[in-house]
Amino acid sequence: MHLPNTHFDVIIRAGRIVCPESGIDGPGHVAVRGDRIVAVEQSNTTKVDPATANRYFDFPDGIVLPGLIDLHAHPANSGSVFGVSADDHIVPYGTTTVLSQGDAGASTIDQYVDDTISASKTRVLLAINLSRIGESTSHGCFEDLDDADIDACTAAIDRYREFIPAVAVNVSHHACGDTDPRKVMCRGVEVAERAELPILFGMRRPEDWPLEQQLDLLRPGDIVTYCFRSQPHCIVQDGQVLACIRDARRRGILFDVGHGTSAFCFNVAQTAIVDGFLPDTVSTDLQRFHINQAARHDLPLVMSELRAAGMPENEVFAAVTSKPARLLKLDDSGVLRANAAADVTVLQDNHGGQFVDVNGQSCVGTLWISTLVVRGGRVI
Repeated sequence: MHLPNTHFDVIIRAGRIVCPESGIDGPGHVAVRGDRIVAVEQSNTTKVDPATANRYFDFPDGIVLPGLIDLHAHPANSGSVFGVSADDHIVPYGTTTVLSQGDAGASTIDQYVDDTISASKTRVLLAINLSRIGESTSHGCFEDLDDADIDACTAAIDRYREFIPAVAVNVSHHACGDTDPRKVMCRGVEVAERAELPILFGMRRPEDWPLEQQLDLLRPGDIVTYCFRSQPHCIVQDGQVLACIRDARRRGILFDVGHGTSAFCFNVAQTAIVDGFLPDTVSTDLQRFHINQAARHDLPLVMSELRAAGMPENEVFAAVTSKPARLLKLDDSGVLRANAAADVTVLQDNHGGQFVDVNGQSCVGTLWISTLVVRGGRVI
């Protein structure tokens, strides 16, 4: 297929165009008009006249991907103790769509929609917090069980369903304090059942509540995040993935990385990957405490760490494009094809070196960085 003989807003040529959803992988061009991709061409030889586009980019060593999707982060311009500006700290570094993990709940969602979702160039979606206060305080959001208000959460979903593809239920010790996590989880499942939405789930340490009992409450399509942490819970033991984790996957439970400041361990990731257990999605858990770190904490960095840990490159690409797009029911995102949203990310290998996890373990690899981002047809 050849680019039509017409004018475009943006043309991006690259040595490699990758779309896990369509199977494209090779040199070619992507053409954009307005907020839509209008053509994708695979060709190593076809010449494109730069004059046919308002802006023309050529990346001989670059990788063009659908705009990256971060399934777990904390975009918020106000109201969240973890929140960062998506337009300042997320979209410039490759991610065009981001899902908030519980930054807002029923009592704070109006402000969140106004100040963050509607005000951002980045596409921001919300896994609404079961707690009506969201992440608005430094205290655990479920320390008062009454904040896990089933009716209020369900009503908020009904008001803003277009922005809410999941319900966030984190039953960690920090989130619950002295509250029984089982009661929190039961309320979360009821909301999710009423709203017909998946749960984005943060597990409890097993000495408080056995992992198999927690996982038994999840339903096909629910998503367990923080899957490669070593403490306070861990999905591997004695060189193998736990049987209850494999059983959950067989039942249709999904697993997300949720890297964060303390939720990624190379030993766990490498053990799981060698055992054939790859994460369904790769995410940053980006929050304000990452902003001043020496190494920028962005999705290309987390992708690079997963590649260094042994996850096949094309599986990494799928875990930040087509797979999260399906989970979020984004029919026009996570794909490079005509009429899809004009969300495009270009990655390049920056340099080789060592990545270091929260436990000080290092792993050698090559760092991807984003060199061009197009969001809704606009060059960021």
